[in-house]
Amino acid sequence: MIFRQFTALLMALTLCFSTVSCGTNSSKVTQSQQPTSNTTPTAVNNTSAIADGRYPLQQASYDDADGTYSLTLLNTPPGTPPLYRVSNLQMARLTEEQIAQGEKSYLEVKDNTPVLYLTEDFKIDYIHNVTETRENPQTGQTETVVVRQESNFWSPFAGALAGQAIGSLLFRPQYYVPPVYQPGGLRGFGGYGNTYNGAVQRYRTTYNAPPAAVRNRETFRTTGGLRRTPSTTVRQPAPSTGTKSTGSGYGTSRLKTGPGSSSTRPRSGFGTSPGVRRAPTRSFRRR
Repeated sequence: MIFRQFTALLMALTLCFSTVSCGTNSSKVTQSQQPTSNTTPTAVNNTSAIADGRYPLQQASYDDADGTYSLTLLNTPPGTPPLYRVSNLQMARLTEEQIAQGEKSYLEVKDNTPVLYLTEDFKIDYIHNVTETRENPQTGQTETVVVRQESNFWSPFAGALAGQAIGSLLFRPQYYVPPVYQPGGLRGFGGYGNTYNGAVQRYRTTYNAPPAAVRNRETFRTTGGLRRTPSTTVRQPAPSTGTKSTGSGYGTSRLKTGPGSSSTRPRSGFGTSPGVRRAPTRSFRRR
C-alpha cells in the first residue's frame, strides 16, 4: 500500500517537472520567433509633396542661393498648401494655339514629375544673393556670407531670342538655368538641356563658370553654409530709362565688383538683361 502511494507521488512529481520544462521551452521559442522592430527612417525629399494634376500658376520665384523654385498655385487639393517648392524644374513654353485657346501658365505634375508651362511674357521673380568671403572672428575660419539680396525678374521665353537659339525645343519640357544676373531683368537662359546637368554644362561652356546656384551649393558643402550678415542693407542703383524691356541678339552681362565679392566677367550668352526696370532691394536680419 505504502509502495503504491509512493509510486503515485513520484509519477505526479515527474509529470509536474515535465510540464514546467515544456512551458519554459515553449516560452523561449515564442520569444525567439517574435520579430524585432528595425525601421529605417525615410529620407527627406527637398521637393514639396503634391498630387498629380494641373494647377494654374499665380506666381513664381527663383532663389539662386540653391536653385529652388517657389510656386504659388491655385486649385490645390484640400490639405495641400498653395506654395510648392522644387529644385531643378523642367519648363516649356505654351504654343500659340494653346495661348489662342486661352491657356495660362500652369504647373503639371505627372508621375510625381513637375513641369512648368509658361506664356512667352511670364516673369519669374529672381532673388539674387550677393556674397562675400569673410573671416569669422569667433572661429577664425573663412566663410562665405550673404551681404545682401537683390530682387529682379527672369523671363525664360521672352522675345524672339530664345526661339532663335533652340527653335521648337522651347515647346518641349527642358531644364533651364538663368543667364548671368544683372540689374534690370533677365531674358532668355544661360543653359538648357534634357537633364539639369546638361543645362549646367551648356552654361559652363558659354560663361566659363558655373551658374550661381551651383556655385553657392558647392560653397555650402565647403564652408558648411551661406551665412547671412546681420542688419545689412545695401541698395543697388538701377537704370530708370523707359518702362519696357527690349533687346535682340546675344546678351551681355556686366557686374560691378567689390572687395571679396562674387563677380562675373562680361560674356555672351543666350540670355540678355536689358537693364531698364527698377528692382527693389531686400535685406536680411538675424533671427
